[in-house]
Amino acid sequence: MHIVANEPSLAFYRLQEHVRKALNPMVDRRADVEKLHVELQGRCYDMEYAAGAIKTIKNADETFDNIRENLKNAIFLKQQLKYEESRKKKTNPSSVYKRLSAHITLDLPELPELSDVVRETANRVESIMNKATHSNV
Repeated sequence: MHIVANEPSLAFYRLQEHVRKALNPMVDRRADVEKLHVELQGRCYDMEYAAGAIKTIKNADETFDNIRENLKNAIFLKQQLKYEESRKKKTNPSSVYKRLSAHITLDLPELPELSDVVRETANRVESIMNKATHSNV
């Protein structure tokens, strides 16, 4: 019995039987472990990239402060421009004739020829003034 149990061919048979039973699950496990290793390595790279992005965001405070200041300045300048435009509209009456007629308090007799000449002259003066203001802008 001792010789039969220790016979080399029987030992090789037992080894072959064990390898046949254990090899397929072991190969499957190894493939699973390699797949998990690749996934884990990818996630580690993602974590390193995210940590680097967070560090970069911490250093971006100065940039965001500059952006905030520039936006404040732009809003302030826009408000100033709007105020100046509204102020010009208020101080700039629509016609020179209206401005002149506000100062003239003479009672002139009704002369049809004279009123046409005055109206035409007022229109010419007004057009000249409009051209002058538009060329200065």
